[in-house]
Formats: sequence, C-alpha cells, structure tokens
Amino acid sequence: MMRQPIQILFLSLLLLAGLGAGAMAQTSIKVVVNEQAITSYDIAQRARLITLTQRKSGETARRMAQEELVDDVLKLKEAQRIGISVSKGDVDDAFASIAQRVKMSPANLAAALRQSGVDPDTLRARLRAEVAWSRAVGQRFRAQVKVSDSDVIAALQKSEDKNKNLSIEFELRQVIFVVPQKASSGLKAQRKREADQFRKEFTSCETGAAQARTLNEVVVRAIGHRLETELPPALRDTIVKTEVGRLTPPEQTSRGLEMIAVCGKREIQSDIAARTAIEDELRQKEGEQMSRRYLQELRRRATIEYR
Repeated sequence: MMRQPIQILFLSLLLLAGLGAGAMAQTSIKVVVNEQAITSYDIAQRARLITLTQRKSGETARRMAQEELVDDVLKLKEAQRIGISVSKGDVDDAFASIAQRVKMSPANLAAALRQSGVDPDTLRARLRAEVAWSRAVGQRFRAQVKVSDSDVIAALQKSEDKNKNLSIEFELRQVIFVVPQKASSGLKAQRKREADQFRKEFTSCETGAAQARTLNEVVVRAIGHRLETELPPALRDTIVKTEVGRLTPPEQTSRGLEMIAVCGKREIQSDIAARTAIEDELRQKEGEQMSRRYLQELRRRATIEYR
C-alpha cells in the first residue's frame, strides 16, 4: 500500500488529538495539493465566506471554495519558491483595508464574520494568498506588461466620458499616531482616543500639522499633490468625501493609526487623468490574462488528488 505523505499523517494526528472522535467524524481530507491537505472544514468555511461575499450558496459555493483553496495552495507555494513572504502585518493591513471599505473596525469585522459562522482566519488566509500572488505576478510580469500609446489613444477615442479632461487634484499630508505592534490593548485604545480627538480638533493643515509635531510618537509626512486617479480606489472615495482642512478617519495599519489631511482640492483641465485611468485599465486587463496563464501553468505541473 502506498505510504501517505508525512504532512498528511501529521495533520491527521493533529485532528485526532485536537478535535476528538466526534469532530473527526465530521472533518476529513478532501483534496491533497502537492502533499498539502485541504479538509472538509477548510472548504465549509471558505464556502460560507463565498456565500457571505459573493451571494453564492449550496453546491456552487462549495465547488468554488474547493477550487479557490487549491489555487491558494499553489499561489502560496509558488510565492515561497521565488522568495516572496507575507508577514502578519501585511495580512493585518489587508484585513483593515477591507474593514474600512465596509465602514467597520477590524475587530467589528471579525465579530461580524464570527456571527455569520465564518472564522476570521478564513478571510485572513484568503488575503495572505492574494497578497502573495499579487507580488509573485508582479515580480514575474512587471517588465512584460506594456501598454502602447496607440492602445491608449484608441481607448480614449472610444470613451464617451464628456468630462474626460476634467480631474481633481488634492494636496495631501499623512499623519501617523505610532502604535507598536506588540502594544497592549489598553495602549491601543488610548492611542485611538487620542487620534479621534486630534481629528476632531483638526481644522487646518498649517496649524494642525504644527500641533501634531508637538505630540509624542506622532509623525507628519508630506504626500504632495495627487490626482484622484492616482489614489487607490478605497482611499480615493474617503478623500473625495473629506473637506479641505480636515482629516480622514484613523485607519489601523502595521505602523499605527494613519490619517490623511486634505490640505487642498482643485479641479484642473488635463487629459492626464483620462490617460492614467485608461492605462491602468489596460494594464490590469493584460495583467489579469498573464495571472490566469501563470496559474494554469502551476495547475498543469501540480499533483492534485481529489477524494
């Protein structure tokens, strides 16, 4: 009889020791990808997350979950092979970014997931794979993703946006309330109160920045002038809604609590915004095609056993 890989045997021992006979009866290995096991519990949790975020359910969600998890194993192993690592801080930042987009704190997002029957680590695992894969694809194809001027001009000519020459330019500064990653919950709560109070009192970039520099463990950095199309989508929406002379809400990152001061805002006539948007769109499409081919290549080389 063929011997099981050591990794699968070790997982089985952990399941027996940690879950007990009753739980073990409900948890089994469903897929083995390059000697790494994916369990029925992994699939059930990912399926619940898919149901929650993509409105898929039943067998459809389960199939999607299983294939996502297979892809995640391949993505993480490939990233590791080419020397890419993803830190806990990277995952925390991605988790906090999602929380901000749904107007929640990371803690409240985790609580909402648990209430829906999803372990927050299920989302964190997906984010770890996404971050690793993004870096792997970028490292492999960055020099290959090229957009010609003729492609951009053709796309601009097809655009029906009457305001394509109109853009908004912001003058921005970053304010960071530094919080050590290993800080106690009490210190984190205190720094959050301080950041909220500072934001409440902040009404001018000139006086506010000067005040920030007098505070302990607060860093002010000039970002400079940025077109709205140069900003990440989630941050762009927040900055557009922020009045001049005010701060965006504190966002938890690996460095601490970060806020953006909107020091100026003006409309300018320029085709830079339209060109940037078109170039980004074309690069994204080409990058997505390369990413799909890359993953298909990994699947062809992989050993995938469905049980």
